[in-house]
Amino acid sequence: MELKQQLKLSQQLVITPQLQQAIKLLLLNHMELQAAIDQELQENPVLEELPNGAQETSSEELDLPSSVDTTETSLADAIGAEPTPADTARLEDQDIDWEKYLENYFASGPATGPAERIPDDELPNYEKTLANDESLVEHLMWQLRMTELTDWEMAAAVEIIGNLDEDGRLTDISILEELTRLYEVDASEIEEVLKVIQEFDPAGVATRSLQECLMVQAAARYGEDSLPYRMLKSHWDDFINRRLPPMVRALGVSKDDLIEAIKLISRLDPKPGRNFSGTRAQNMSQYITPDLYVQKTGKNWQIILNEDGLPKLRISPMYLDQLRAANGKDGAKAFIQEKLRNAQWLIKSIHQRQRTIYRVMECILELQRDFFEYGPGRLRPMVLRDVAEKLELHESTISRVTTNKYVHTPHGVYELKYFFGSGVSSGAGGEDVAAESVKQAIQKLVAAENPRKPLSDQDLVDELRKQNIQIARRTIAKYREMLRIPSSSQRKRVF
Repeated sequence: MELKQQLKLSQQLVITPQLQQAIKLLLLNHMELQAAIDQELQENPVLEELPNGAQETSSEELDLPSSVDTTETSLADAIGAEPTPADTARLEDQDIDWEKYLENYFASGPATGPAERIPDDELPNYEKTLANDESLVEHLMWQLRMTELTDWEMAAAVEIIGNLDEDGRLTDISILEELTRLYEVDASEIEEVLKVIQEFDPAGVATRSLQECLMVQAAARYGEDSLPYRMLKSHWDDFINRRLPPMVRALGVSKDDLIEAIKLISRLDPKPGRNFSGTRAQNMSQYITPDLYVQKTGKNWQIILNEDGLPKLRISPMYLDQLRAANGKDGAKAFIQEKLRNAQWLIKSIHQRQRTIYRVMECILELQRDFFEYGPGRLRPMVLRDVAEKLELHESTISRVTTNKYVHTPHGVYELKYFFGSGVSSGAGGEDVAAESVKQAIQKLVAAENPRKPLSDQDLVDELRKQNIQIARRTIAKYREMLRIPSSSQRKRVF
């Protein structure tokens, strides 16, 4: 055995804080980026929003890119390398009077006192002063508190209410078995607690299936002796598949009476919990702010980055003046230089982010030109590798750019990931068709079908074959389920 020294050369990936910041910014959408910039403006005193008419800090002075179009540094080169000292080299021999800086920095801010009136534009919006709507859980708990139950029954009821889904139904029925073991009672006793909750408002809450949900509502509204209730209880399969003759014979009623009962059932609510806050918000349309706009001007397409609401950033001139003129402590100087570097990297990262998003959208526009000209029916298959190879970027970068980013097109607002997808064969010698285009074709065929004679999956296969789209029947069924289109028997209209 002997001891000796040995040199070893190796490479390893080091994710610097600047690279982490660049990756984080690349993942943000327009609204999230705006919030991140506002947060940085509050935390970094060196950074400030460019006032109207003010001159932006020059790129030569602090080695900052002046715009997206003139930034040629790649993301890896700009962020992965060590920061250059060009921005602070001329300040190394200067000291900072920290007390003087703070005095001047805060002197320009408005002074507020207890007796001072808050301006109207700083008050919260009127909508923010309104009370929140009652949630489904709160509504049920209010009714539960007015119900006479034993301690264990009350605790079991709370557990059941807490396990309801957004539609107000108890889809996870295993909780009933767990409560039976937990309180060491019979299953029938837990069932009685469940029935108590099912009598609460709204009708149909805490039911375990769609059938039970409609039955509870039909019993409360029409009575257990009514035709709608008997139809739901004893002939659910025939009802859901619109098989009228067997129900007419079994129930001993006329076809007209049966159709009238079906109309009454259609007035019931299959999702009784969706009208409360939280669940209602999820069912409402979600408004989004697009990151890009693509519009046609004459014969040419134009890409516009959405920069509305994004502050234009610069290094504070007052801050630079303090650094040039003052002498102070080394610790204060190091702190200010760190904030200066952070501000520099933030501005670089934002500019590079905007440039990368623009380049990716430019490539998508080139590869999916038929979509922008004619609509979703002309979407072609495309994968992340197609764009990555064209732009000489990594697929993970393309994935980050296209995640949670939206573009406004003449055909609507779409997430950038919408343009990527697999393809379906369009026949011998033809180009593949994007799966999304096939879904659009299925939706059009179903929308134009005769509701009394809906198209079966095989009929859809035959119709698509006429459009030179070769697709299997099981694939049609899979796409139909993804589009939440019921089967032909369930789509059939009887009145």
